[in-house]
Amino acid sequence: MTMKNLLQQFIEDETGATAIEYGLIVVVLSLAIIAGVQQAADGLVWLFTDNNSKLANAFAH
Repeated sequence: MTMKNLLQQFIEDETGATAIEYGLIVVVLSLAIIAGVQQAADGLVWLFTDNNSKLANAFAH
């Protein structure tokens, strides 16, 4: 194999690009899941601690 052929084969190889794309998809999905869990946790904290929450008032009596 000549150096030109080896370089051409390296440029045309897309197997690494697929792995990088899957990695980026995993990162974006992970961030979305973390953000969703954080919002759900904030909502639960509000339900049990807010003075105007009917659920908090039900447990207080």
